[in-house]
This record gives sequence, structure tokens and C-alpha cells, in this order.
Amino acid sequence: MPPKRSSTSTALASEVPAMDQAVIRQLIFDGIAAALEALAATMANTDNPNRNLISKETPVAKRGNYKEFISCQPFYFNGTEGAIGLIRWFECTESVFSRSKCAKEDKVTFATGTLTNDALSWWNAYAQHIGIEQANKIAWTELKRLLTNKYCPRTKIKNMEDEFYNLVVKENDLKTYIRRFQELTLLCPNMVPNSEKLIEVFIEGLPKSIEGNVTASKPQTLEEVITITQRLMEQVIKHQSAQEADDHKRKFKDKRNTTCNNNNHSNNNFQDNRNNNNCNHNYHHQQNKRQEAIKAYAVNPTKDS
Repeated sequence: MPPKRSSTSTALASEVPAMDQAVIRQLIFDGIAAALEALAATMANTDNPNRNLISKETPVAKRGNYKEFISCQPFYFNGTEGAIGLIRWFECTESVFSRSKCAKEDKVTFATGTLTNDALSWWNAYAQHIGIEQANKIAWTELKRLLTNKYCPRTKIKNMEDEFYNLVVKENDLKTYIRRFQELTLLCPNMVPNSEKLIEVFIEGLPKSIEGNVTASKPQTLEEVITITQRLMEQVIKHQSAQEADDHKRKFKDKRNTTCNNNNHSNNNFQDNRNNNNCNHNYHHQQNKRQEAIKAYAVNPTKDS
């Protein structure tokens, strides 16, 4: 007869399977939950395939077109404006490039659209020689060089170079000096090999009263030397204005003193003349009385005579 199991052994045997079932159920539940979560994420990505890509993409800057370029009202160049007119066209066109967000490869195409009359004829002849597509591929700096060579002959360039090296500030008119200096720099870019030489030439044209101070400041760029010069020139002008005001006051005071002295002198002369007149009047009065006495004596002589 087999031995009977104890109640303790039976209880342990029944508890072990029960614990395994609970763990299994929990594992199944966790697995189903994870699967459902993954399925939901997959379905969301399927509905919007670009959902995860939108935030990662870098915004692309909008490229300007010719209509936007023209809407910024660029200058037109016909070839008869001379060197200064050409500079103005360069400056205005580059400003419009920036405002209209013109792409680098479109600059020449858009810029040549503002050429008229003789300038347009020149461009058409140039483009016909190498082809319009190839012509539009040249750099903006190359177009500027070609236009400068065409409308600024070597004789004019030589005259401007001479003017550049002899340019000085006249009557403290710094604004005119700076504008002309920058114009000549654009028209004659080969005159100065580097920024150091450019700064040196600029300082040489300044008044002696500020030239040394500007040099001592050791500016590194043309913009920096211009800023320093403007500040020093303002101080010079204020000082000169104060001196002129003092001189004016001094002259006014001297003139006033001179007027007072003249008035005193006139008064003294008047008094002297008055005194002289009185003396003369008394003298003539006495003379008249003497003459009357002599006449009376002649008519009525004394008894003793």
C-alpha cells in the first residue's frame, strides 16, 4: 500500500502551479500592451509619412525672381551717365540684389535687364559673340569689370588716379571727401594693393589737425578709419565754432568801446567849441562896448580939454 502524502506536501504542490500561471498571465498582458502600442505608432506614421521628417528639415530660403527684382525699382543705365553714373548703377543694383533675394546665378541676367540704349547694344553684341547662355553665366564682378573698361577709358582712369592720390579735405567738408574717395576706389580698384594702403591714402588727405590722432588710433578697416575721422572732425568743428563765437564777442566788445570813446571825444569837442564860442562872444561884446565908449567920447569931449 503506497504511503499517503502529507497535507503540507499537497499544499506546496498546488501553490507552485498557481504562481507560474500568474506570471504567465502578466507576461502575456505586458506583451499584448506593447504590441498594441507599437501598432498604434505604426498606424500613425502610415497616415502621415512625413510626420517625423517635417521638424528635421531645414527651411529653404525663397529664391527671388525677376518680378521681385523689378519691383524693388532698380536704376537703369544707358551708357551716357559717365563714371559717376556707372558707380551709382553698381551700388543701386547690388542693393536691389539684397532686397529681392536675388540668387548668385541670376545676378547678371537680372542686372543686364536694366541696361538701355547704348549700354544694351553693347551687351547684346557681347552676348552674341559668346552666346546668351554663356554670357549670363559670367560673374557679377566680371560684368562690372567689362562695363568699367567700356565706359571708363584709360585716359579717364589715369585722371581719376591722379585725383585719388591728390584728394584732400577742403574747408572741413569731410562728407564730400569720403564720398569722392569711395567713388574713386570703386572706379580704380587697382590703385591700392591692400586695405592697409587704402587706409594710408585716406589718412594722407585729412587735415593736419586730426591726421596724427587718426594714425595713432591704428584703424584696421576703411569703415573704422572713417568712423574715427568723423568723430575727431566733429570735435574740431565744435572747437572752431567756439573760437569764432569768442572772436565775435571780442570784436563786438572792442567796437562798442571804440564807439563810446568816439562819443566821449565828440562830447569833449562840443564842450570845447561851446567854451570857445562863449569866449569869442564875450570878447566881441567887450570890443563893442569899447567902440561905443570911444564914439561917445568923440562926440562929447570933457570940459577940461
